[in-house]
Amino acid sequence: MPIYEFRCESCSQVFELLAMNKDDELSARCPHCGGENLSRVLSTCASLVDSKPAPGQGPSVQSRSCKNAGSCATITLPGYGD
Repeated sequence: MPIYEFRCESCSQVFELLAMNKDDELSARCPHCGGENLSRVLSTCASLVDSKPAPGQGPSVQSRSCKNAGSCATITLPGYGD
């Protein structure tokens, strides 16, 4: 169930809509003024990346031979699965 952001062209307010199905998005109205002329807004996200990981904490690659593919590699990212 995606959350979409819209901007009302009538009052310029930005709001979020949890769309349970396609009809929810099509029947959306501005909660501030009731306007139906809406534009989808590109949602922003936040992430935190440490540019200097501690020794032994950076990404690692493990290579090995695989039966059907010749060789395979596994990339391990820090913080995943910890």
